Amino acid sequence: MTRSYARNLVALAPAALLAATALLLLSPSAEAQGSDAKTILKAMSDYVGGQKTVELTFDSDIEVITPQLEKIQFASSGEMLLSRPDKLRAHRVSGHADVSLVFDGKTASVLGKSHDQWTQIAAPGNVDQLVEALRAGHGVAMPGADLLLSNPYDVLVRNFDTDWQLWVEAGEKPFPRKMVITSKTVNGAPQYTVRVKSWKAGFEPAPGAFAFVPPAGTEQLAFVAALRQRADDARTSRLGMSAVLLEHQPEVLP
Repeated sequence: MTRSYARNLVALAPAALLAATALLLLSPSAEAQGSDAKTILKAMSDYVGGQKTVELTFDSDIEVITPQLEKIQFASSGEMLLSRPDKLRAHRVSGHADVSLVFDGKTASVLGKSHDQWTQIAAPGNVDQLVEALRAGHGVAMPGADLLLSNPYDVLVRNFDTDWQLWVEAGEKPFPRKMVITSKTVNGAPQYTVRVKSWKAGFEPAPGAFAFVPPAGTEQLAFVAALRQRADDARTSRLGMSAVLLEHQPEVLP
């Protein structure tokens, strides 16, 4: 891999050849040239951003660094439904959490099924604005969310806080197949990986797909209180605040 493209590497990876392609990337003969990588990234961005509706399933892994500098990986799976410009539903399940997000263009609702708690924030606007509001206003980084934005290209090429690798489906539908994000600002360089298992675009969502109804018996928390509860849970499990800042992020988006 050349030094100039070690940071942002985009590789064509059809689903059936994803693993083989990843191995080939280790060979100098398989290095992606800068212009080709940007062309692939731009094609992916234009395709994804141009889709009115998207439904996908995913697997993800996130690494956290404990105060003792131990690296721990959490695995999860989920699904996501997007209807541009202002509708989103996401669900993620792991061994320690079962969390859903519903956004209807006015309010973002988060349900923690494992705690029987839910919270809401006012978030009028589109999906891009929701992601920005959660990141800037509430410190929820949401790794992988950049792939859902209306123009992923502009965001990714201007990202200087992380290193990332991206695998893109070949052909007429160049959607993202896999993304690996490596933090450059956290000691130990933890990684977040998301793998898209299925992808569907160009359909009409079911009526009420983006309506949030709190399940009976659940408790409503203020949004800040909900994040504080996550911090308390992490301290109780001896993962510490550094684990909270990383581990809670994919609970909102993949």
